[in-house]
Parts: sequence; structure tokens; C-alpha cells
Amino acid sequence: MNPKQRIIQLREELNRHNHNYYVLNRPEITDREFDMMLKELERLESENPDMEDPLSPTRRVGSDLSGGFEHVRHVRPMMSLSNTYSTGEVDEWFERLGRGLGGEKFSITGELKFDGTSISLTYRNGRLVRAVTRGDGTQGDDVTANVKTIRSIPLQLLPGNWPEEFEIRGEILMPWDVLEKLNQERAYNEEPLFANPRNAASGTLKTHDPREVAKRQLDARFYYLLADKLPSSSHFECMEAAREWGFKVSPAMQRLNSLDDVEHFIAFWDQERRKLPVATDGLVFKIDSIAQQEELGYTAKSPRWAIAYKFNPEQACTPLRFVSFETGRMGVVTPVANLEPVLLSGTIVKRASLHNDDIIRQLDIHESDWLYVEKGGEIIPKITGVDFSRRLPEANPVRFVSHCPECGSVLVRVEGEAAWKCPNVYGCPPQLIGKIEHFCARRMMNIDGIGEETARLLFDKGLVRDPADIYSISSAQLSSLDRFGEKMAQRVMLGIEASLQVPFERVVHALSIPNVGETTARRIARAVGSMERLRTMTEEELTALPDVGPIIARSIYEWLRIPENSRMIDRLTEAGLQMKTDENDMSPKGRSLEGKTIVISGTFTHHSRDEYKELIAAHGGKNSGSISRKTSFLLAGDSIGPAKLEKCGSLGIPLVSEEDFLAMISDPEQARQ
Repeated sequence: MNPKQRIIQLREELNRHNHNYYVLNRPEITDREFDMMLKELERLESENPDMEDPLSPTRRVGSDLSGGFEHVRHVRPMMSLSNTYSTGEVDEWFERLGRGLGGEKFSITGELKFDGTSISLTYRNGRLVRAVTRGDGTQGDDVTANVKTIRSIPLQLLPGNWPEEFEIRGEILMPWDVLEKLNQERAYNEEPLFANPRNAASGTLKTHDPREVAKRQLDARFYYLLADKLPSSSHFECMEAAREWGFKVSPAMQRLNSLDDVEHFIAFWDQERRKLPVATDGLVFKIDSIAQQEELGYTAKSPRWAIAYKFNPEQACTPLRFVSFETGRMGVVTPVANLEPVLLSGTIVKRASLHNDDIIRQLDIHESDWLYVEKGGEIIPKITGVDFSRRLPEANPVRFVSHCPECGSVLVRVEGEAAWKCPNVYGCPPQLIGKIEHFCARRMMNIDGIGEETARLLFDKGLVRDPADIYSISSAQLSSLDRFGEKMAQRVMLGIEASLQVPFERVVHALSIPNVGETTARRIARAVGSMERLRTMTEEELTALPDVGPIIARSIYEWLRIPENSRMIDRLTEAGLQMKTDENDMSPKGRSLEGKTIVISGTFTHHSRDEYKELIAAHGGKNSGSISRKTSFLLAGDSIGPAKLEKCGSLGIPLVSEEDFLAMISDPEQARQ
């Protein structure tokens, strides 16, 4: 392949990896592999100037822009930093600074490079007014409503000498312990696990329901202050001031006065970072003097006065003992590499998911291969490659199983996906046990005492084959089981009785309908009102429900028409479960908005857009997606688009704030004014 062909190939690959990383939150390669490809492209482009392209990946930062959020232009571009994995390159950068400043003395600020998702916050008169993601560096997504749920981010600053208006930049993070709990839940629900805290934080920040964001317990660290009038000419002192105003600034930030200081800083944090509660993937070094930063300036994509030193991910090579295949609650069969135990990032790694058949083929894994395992910034061990030099000549390729390892059924490929599934939904033990456990879990029916172990025991003893059987078991049957006594049996029976009061929306979630998670179940339950109505709906009617597209609609429609499911619902209904929404929730809340047509725009703090649509309907109003002369008022959140504001102004349509709207529906007299 000639250099020009390689340039084209690298650009295509890097653009695809950028999309996977920033938009889909599903990276296929490591950061180091990406950076090495980018460096190769930079070199080839410098050697072939006739191939210059202003849209090359070397000329821009990756983009995390996504649909559903208003795009906001940054007042000052958010550029990426030049990366290096070599202390020698850090030394060269330090020497370039000296030359660029004409021998003038300078200090460096050393910082941790937190592995999260970049954020820019704007404050006015000490109050948070806007939060925007990095996006493509020029514009980003307005995520103000979501950021307001993060408790470590101040909404109102502490007293101080803060500028009237300023911007502060940092990273939104998910702590290790929060990620571990979240992945445990996702594994239980057979959802794809977050590979690292960065993906988890980024995916959470792009969730459209602030209440869901609040549950994820995100955190933040801040590292750069921008304003027309800063509190100091020193970057380090600016961040110390920001700390006093209420921002979470890392105590690891340190002034460094020599190259020796920089190298000691690297050596220290290469070890100490493993003790931190949040993920880091390197260090950042910046010229401390803001005047010197301005003097050194920028390249096309990064500042000359800063550099990121990235730690090499910790890696080990260990023999593959065997690949096991495990069937989950929804029938998906997952291959797992069982390894000779190896110490990695402070923990013993024995197993690592291979995810699907495609990954096994891409890695070209053979029996008894020596596999490279990484954990570095990853909480989940990841197989990254094979040491082909150690492959045994007689070793056969690892083949994905053709039959379910639990019940022997012939597996089927999921259309459009890499997953193989066991179709024996009503006879495969792990699927049946998994559905029983899911039904009883805390966020579903909350039947205390029936977890994974008890669900398996009840199934193995023939007492429970599906969730409806739970309501037929007796205290005496439970007491006779191994590890059960009267107290334990009584605890379970009380949990079963209490589950009869669980709201309909949680019953829908508990049924394990494919593709119906907690949020979708809640929206469906509130929209349809009862199981009786849900069972009679067509696919077209289901598709029209909030959060239900064609795929989910088909899943619900087909699931409800399977005889086993239909009989289970009948038995659950006879047992006394809540199969309809409480009438108080379904009935109109009032007529305060009767005759009014309302348009919703912006981001909100107290409720999501869909919830405001429900409130408008519940109080007799009509929601419209576009502004016209018939519009009564605009329900205005933060960050409304200028076009809508202009149209409201030209038509004389009033703007109603979130707080005034909530007061309006609670006070009919105010609504009539």
C-alpha cells in the first residue's frame, strides 16, 4: 500500500473509531492504539503535503454531539491536548517551551488527567447558567439539566472574588465503586457492561431523564478557568481560587519548577493513581503563567503550552485454560475466557468475557493460546490480543458452540446483532431461573429473601417454574427446604404478600418482556393504564406510545401472544397483583390548562420533557411541537434555541418558566390570568 492509500485508510478508520468512542460509547480499540494510528497519520500527512485535508482527523478533536440535545457554540474552542506515552517526549516538550519563550523562566503545573467526559460550565453572578459537552470542540450538547443533578458541582458559588461571568472546564466522572454496582445491575439484566468509567459517565450524561442521571451518582473534577478578568495571572492560583469558591479541584495539582520535578511527579503518580477513587489515564502538564500560555499559542488542534502524558495500561500475558459458554436470563450465550490466574492492577484475574462469536474470530483465538489481558483504566478485564509466538502447532481455533450449553437447543443468531441465543425460552433452566430472580428483585416486585440462590433452589425442587408459581407456595413448603427455617420462610411469605401492592409499572418491568427496561415499563404503564388494555393493542398502537419504537412494539406484541405468557399473566392477575394504574394517577389532575396549546422548549430541572407533556394533558391542555398563532405560551426551560425565541417575540407569545408553570397547575386562578 502506498503512502497516499494508507492516509485515506487511516482517515476512514480514525473517523469510525472517533464515532464509536464519542457518540456510541463503544470503543473497539485502546486509547494507545488510536493515538499510534493518529501519530502515523500525522507523519504521513507531513511527508505528503499534497494530501492536506482540513477535515482530517489530525485537524480536529473527536465529537460527542448527539441528537436530542440543543447544540451550543463554545465562546472559546475546547481543544484536545497532544498526547505522549514517553517521558522522553515530555522532556522534548519542556525544552521546546524554553526555546519558545526565548530562555525566559517558567513554571509548570502538574495535574492528574482524569478519565471522564469533558464539560464546560458557565457561571454568571455566582450561579450556574449553562453546562455544555466538548462536542466537536467548536460546539457541544447543552446538558445543563443533567449536570444540575451532580452534587459535587456548585449551583451557587461560595462567597469569593469570582468574576461576574466565567467559564470553568473539567471532567464528569463516575467513581469506581459506583461503576461496579452499575455493571452488576447491567450484568444481571443482560445489558452490555460499561468497559470503563469514561464510557459510563459519557453515556449517563447523555441520558434524557435527569432523575436517571441523579441515580448514577456522577462526580466531577475541574482543571481550567477562563474569563476576561481572572483572579490571578497564575493558572495554579486561579484553580486554588476556584477551590475556595466551591469547585472540586484535585489536591494532586502541583507547581513544578524543573524537569526533575516533572519526572518525579510522573514516577510518583504512576504508582499512587491506583489508590484513587476515580479513574485516571495519565497526567497533564501546563505552563503556569497565563501570559506565557498566550505567548506560546496554539497549533491547529491543541495548545503548545500543555501536553498530556498517558500511562501505559497494565497488561499481562497468561494461558487460556478453556472457553466456557454461559446462557443468561434472556437466552443470550456469552463466551468466557477462563485463564490461568494472573495479578493485574491489584486483583487476581481468572476470567474475562469474550462477548460474542465475532470477537473470538477477530482475535483469532486458538485452544491453549497465551492471551494478553488488560485492566489499566478498565474495571473489567479485557482480552486485547494473542501471543502468536507461543501458539502450539496442533492447536485448533476456538469455535462458538452450536447448541445451548444448558439445555442442548440449537442456537439461533439474532438478526442484526453478534449474539447467539437459545430459543428454548420456556425450558432452558438458566433462562427460567433468571426470570424468577428478576421478578423478585428489589426494583421489580421486591420479594425479600428470593435472590439468585433461592430462585435456583425453588426451581430445582420443582416449586417454582415461572413467577406465577411464587403465589402458590406455602410457608410449610419453604420451611422444609435446605437452609430454610420458619423465620426465613415467614420473611419470604411476608415479601410475597407485600408484592401484591407493587404498582403496575413495576409489574410490567418484572415480567422480563424483551427490550422493556425500567423507564420504558413506566411510560407504557402510565400511557395504557392496564394490562387488559395492553393485551389488546396492535403493533401500530404500541409504536405510538412514549419510548416505544417498532422493535420494542413487536417484542411486546409477540410476547403477549405466547400462550405460556398469557397463562402466567392470568394467574398473576388471579393472585391479586396490580394490573392497572391507580385511578388517581390516570384521572385528570384538573382543568387549569383547558383550551390552552403549549409548546415545550429547553432543558428542565424538576421534570423531563415527556413528564411535562403528561402534566399538560393531565390538566386539560394540549401539547404542540411547533409555535404558531394558536400557541398559548411557551414552557421555557434553559437554553432555548434563538429561532424559537425570535418566533415567540414576533407573534407575541409569552414565555412561562418551569417554576411558574408548576405554580400555574397547582393554582387554577393563576392559570386563568
